Parts: sequence; structure tokens; C-alpha cells
Amino acid sequence: MTADHAGTSRDAALPHAALAQAADWFALLRSGEATPADQARWHDWLAAGAAHREAWARVERISLRFVPLRDSHDPQATVGALATARQRRATRRHVLRSVSWLAGGSVAGWMAWRCTELPLLAAHWTADHRAAGSELASRVLADGSRIWLAPGAALKLHFGTQIRRMQLLAGQLFVDTAPDAHRRFIVDTPQGRLRALGTRFHVRMLADDRATLAVYDGAVELRTAGSAAATVVQAGQQRNFDAHTLDGVTPADPNGHAWTRGILLAQDMSLGDVLTEVARYRPGHLAVAPEVAGLRVHGSFPLANTDRALAMLAGVLPIRLRQPLPWWTAVEARR
Repeated sequence: MTADHAGTSRDAALPHAALAQAADWFALLRSGEATPADQARWHDWLAAGAAHREAWARVERISLRFVPLRDSHDPQATVGALATARQRRATRRHVLRSVSWLAGGSVAGWMAWRCTELPLLAAHWTADHRAAGSELASRVLADGSRIWLAPGAALKLHFGTQIRRMQLLAGQLFVDTAPDAHRRFIVDTPQGRLRALGTRFHVRMLADDRATLAVYDGAVELRTAGSAAATVVQAGQQRNFDAHTLDGVTPADPNGHAWTRGILLAQDMSLGDVLTEVARYRPGHLAVAPEVAGLRVHGSFPLANTDRALAMLAGVLPIRLRQPLPWWTAVEARR
């Protein structure tokens, strides 16, 4: 498993060993201490296979967001602020250039839009509320409702005299609705519409155009985008759905909303799943070696301090943390 905020499924499929070697080579070649012999060995490594070249390209892509760290006196402390600032500056330029290029409406342009990060960038640019970078955002709305946005989440608000409507554009949202006898509270996603019936619930956009709803108080009426029929999801229940299908009822994880308090509660989770969640709150690249990804984890970990969370994991599991670059962390078996 690999994770960073700009990763793709193809990148994630790269072998952990190749990515680790690429990061080591990148660190050496940027250190100013590489000898001509080191350069020759790097060229040999690069020519040894396509996986090496793809891994090197990935490291270079990620490094572009953190180049100024090489001149920082405290690179670790700079990572968070730098990532957020670069994202905010780049988003407007990237979206405007991309929308202009796609304005012709070509098939190639549409496919590029669907297969890159442009939809996510556009969602953040047009959103009324967002959680950029690796931040957790909390808001109190005009009606007294409170919302929490996980990293990467974005939404638009449409509050009127007869309806309170949210449009979730990306990511994960937790809602604690305020009572209002005259206005319905609606959350729309591309997969369907959720109507709160006096409730606390979260909705999360998943891969493959799916979403999940978990209800913790009250109930939520769920209607998929492709169906006129409505289903009521009760407190303690969870359901996954897409625009046309609705999965069966499963128990909602009672700790599933602990992230709103900046905590990850793991009860028999795999290390790979734990690090996938931690990576959402950590700028840069976080990877786990396959041989330790299946280790079982129990405990409470701070999402606001991912360095501490990783150190806690290393203290109770047979793993080590390796960080050849300030923005590249690998979790591997302890030697």
C-alpha cells in the first residue's frame, strides 16, 4: 500500500521495493555527495526495468511539491505549511488552464478530465467549504448545524427559505443537524440524496463512484440517484450505495466518527488500513511494505500529530520507520 494526496491507482501498484530504492537514490543524488560511481550505478538501476523508471518518475512528481524543503533549516516543520500553501496557489491556475483547454468539448479532453485530478481540483475551487491538504475542518452553519470535513472534502451550500441543502463534491462529511420545523436538511452526492430525520451521520465518497452512509443518531432517508424509491437508514446502521444499487445493512462502526475529534480508533484493523487513514492527514508520501501490511492494530492514535501516531505504531509492532526524505516515509519490517 502506498498513499499520498496526488497518487493514482497505477502508482499505488508499483512494487514497494522499487519505490523505496527510488527514494534512496533521489536522496543521495540531491544530497550533493553522490560520486561519479554513484551516478553510474543509478543509471544502471534505472535501466534495469520499467518498474524502476516508473518509481523514479513518481518520486520526482511528488518532489515537485516539496522542492523548497531542500533550503529549509527545519524541513520537518515546513512540510505542512508548504503543502497547503502550494496547493492553494496552484489550484486556481491549474483549474483555469485546464478548463480553458477542455472548453472544446473533445472526447480526448473529457477522458483526460475523468482520469486525472482535475475533477477534484475543480470541486475544491467551486466549493463553499473545503478541507485542503491534510487538515480537518469544522464549521457551524447559519442554522446552528455543525459539520466536519475530513482532508480533501469539499461541499457547496444551498440554504433557502424551504430547504437546507448541501452538495458533497468530494471526500467525507460528518453532520450534526440542528432542528428546523420548516426546512428539510438534504445532502446530495453524485450517488444519491440523503434527507436527515433529526440526526447525526457521516457520508463518505468511495472509489468506483460509490459512497457510504453511517447513521449515529436519528435516521436518514436515502434515495439513490437512479431510483425513485426511498429507504430509511436507522441509527447504528451503515449502507454502501451507488447511483443504481444499494447494499445491505451492516452495523455502523461506533468509533467511525472519532476522526471528528482528531482520533483514529483502531480495533483489530490491519496496519495497511490504519496507514491509509493516517496518510490522509499527512503531507507527502506514506508507504507500507507488503510483509507488514497485514499486522493487526489495536489502539487510539492522534491524527493531528501523525509523527506521534507513527512512533506509537513503531513502539508496539515489529516495524521500523524509514525516512530518506522529509516528505517520504516508509513503514517496513524491523530488522
